[in-house]
Amino acid sequence: MESEMNFWYFLIPIGLLIIAAGIRIVRPTQRGLIERLGKYNKFANPGFHWIIPIIDKIYVINVTEQMVDAEPQEIITNDNLNASVDAQVYFRVKSDEDSVKGSIYNVNNFRWQIVNLARTTLRNIIGTLTLKSANSERGKINAELYKTLHTETKGWGIEIVRTELKQIDPPKDVQETMNKVVKAENEKIAAIDSATAAETVADGVKRAKIKEAEGFKQSKILHAEGEAEAIRLVNEAADKYFVGNAQMLRKLEAMESSLENNTKIVIPTGTELVNIIGEMAGIVPIEKKSSKK
Repeated sequence: MESEMNFWYFLIPIGLLIIAAGIRIVRPTQRGLIERLGKYNKFANPGFHWIIPIIDKIYVINVTEQMVDAEPQEIITNDNLNASVDAQVYFRVKSDEDSVKGSIYNVNNFRWQIVNLARTTLRNIIGTLTLKSANSERGKINAELYKTLHTETKGWGIEIVRTELKQIDPPKDVQETMNKVVKAENEKIAAIDSATAAETVADGVKRAKIKEAEGFKQSKILHAEGEAEAIRLVNEAADKYFVGNAQMLRKLEAMESSLENNTKIVIPTGTELVNIIGEMAGIVPIEKKSSKK
């Protein structure tokens, strides 16, 4: 009886250890495949699973989006330049049972396979392009890389989400030359823009000067026309109104103004002005006697 008790005391802990060793938890971001004695047994969805230790084995696969770097490589372009090219590939394993089985049973280490397939595809694409066209057609290269990877990985249970070309760097000496060309081109454009701006300013100043001269000319013309019109009106008024006593009054005003400054004035004999001045002074002008022979 005591030996049986000792047996159960020994068996129960072992059983508990076996049960604990078979517990497996699959997270929501994972899917699993359970094999029994080397054969596929069942598909493991997220949650609790128990497998028989040693007899069963579970393979857990991440089904979230992942990224692999194709790693920089030297590629000879169509114009015989060595370009350093690097790219990134974003993918995910589909979550259904057939896709998860395909990622394990149809390909050996799909991450490594994607990297090498991407590197080979980039060599094939960029090898047909010049360095300049490769830099200017990055979108086209990304599209072709995506298309090739998408086609080749269909049986792997993988979905290629997108591809991104990280860099296409020319050799250092070529890069320096390209930088100098770009700098010279930018300086040329800046010089052209500066000259155009200066020309625009000069043209604006010229037009302003022309407008100013035209305005000055027009003001002179208007001023001259105004003076001519004033003279014409004065002449008409003088012809019409400046006669008789009015005319004599104007002469007297002129003489009065002159006499204020002690100015000597010679008045011809016999003029009406002499008679008027005499009348104003109470003097009768003396008639000039003719000389006797």
